[in-house]
Amino acid sequence: MKYAGLVLANLGRNKLRSLFTAGAIALAVLLVCLLMTMPAGLDRLISDLGSNTRISVHNKAGLVYSMPQSFTRKVRQLDGVLAAVSMTWFGGAYEEEGKVTFPNFAVEAEHVGSVYPDYVFTPGAVEDFVRHRDGAIVGRKIMRQYGWKVGDRITLRSTVWPANLDLRIVGEIADDNAPMLWINRTYLDETLKAAGRGGLGIAGIIWVRVDRPERVGTLMSEIDEMSRNSESPTASETEKSFISNFFGSLKGFVTIILIVTALVSLCIVFIAANTASMAVRERSGEIAVMKAMGFGRRAIFGTLLAEATLLSSFAGALGVAGAIALTRALKTVATLGPTLGPLGNFTVTNDVVTAGLALSLVVGLLSGLVPALGAARKPVVDALREVF
Repeated sequence: MKYAGLVLANLGRNKLRSLFTAGAIALAVLLVCLLMTMPAGLDRLISDLGSNTRISVHNKAGLVYSMPQSFTRKVRQLDGVLAAVSMTWFGGAYEEEGKVTFPNFAVEAEHVGSVYPDYVFTPGAVEDFVRHRDGAIVGRKIMRQYGWKVGDRITLRSTVWPANLDLRIVGEIADDNAPMLWINRTYLDETLKAAGRGGLGIAGIIWVRVDRPERVGTLMSEIDEMSRNSESPTASETEKSFISNFFGSLKGFVTIILIVTALVSLCIVFIAANTASMAVRERSGEIAVMKAMGFGRRAIFGTLLAEATLLSSFAGALGVAGAIALTRALKTVATLGPTLGPLGNFTVTNDVVTAGLALSLVVGLLSGLVPALGAARKPVVDALREVF
């Protein structure tokens, strides 16, 4: 403790340089902490969107290939299946012809409520969806985007089917994480029959709700086995896995983010090391005098290393605190409206806090080690010769 005053005095000797160095380290640590929240935030987003009792059944060849609609009825008959609904891509364009600006599907209206009991619909939406052949249920995000309200009529021009459907909005999915529009499958089927296309006899995806989470794996195997020798073999997966595949491109992005994080950490070391070297170089004569007065190598080494470590640790704590405040602010704003969307899932956890503080400590040790070691080992005569 007898050297604490000396360390603090030396840090305050060039206040502007210490302030800028601390600011650079704090900003870098803040950035690193924010980047480190992305992998866990992405996993949390997928977990929030997916259900552990809902599975997706689609053609094994890919989502662009279909299955017979009759297969949906077979799936419903399996033991452990509470409900199943088929969805077929409609590809309807609203703003301009040929441009799809939001996902829209033809679904079995009578089964939607049973498969998605966790979705919050406006009162009477599911019942009106079944009752009205031209009904449509729309996600809240799309409703706000276009200024629609329940009761409005819109027209979607399909980019896949020879059908332009005039729709009545009968309900809203009160969830910002559900940016899609559902139309009544019966309406599209009848429209295609009237156009001489033979109706809609296919299903793009079958969503299945299982009675118990432990039955999910067994039922996926049963469904795939049931279609194994057919013309449309299926591949079943959990809803979380299905959503995760759509975020597959982001996994590579997260890897890049982690690499950038490592590079940022390395840059912090170089910045702090350069500052520490300048401080030691400017005080060569003073250090030589201290040695002549009886200060040992260990004392010189310890005080110089403590300066770099203390400055870096203090700046790192500020950076971590800034990251916590920023993510909390984003989460608060995200709860007030859909502007920030999934950014509310990115939070600074205890692991991130520990990593940020440890990073700042390591930066201080590494940046101060070489200058402190060099100053401690330099002979007094050589140091005085540089001054005089």
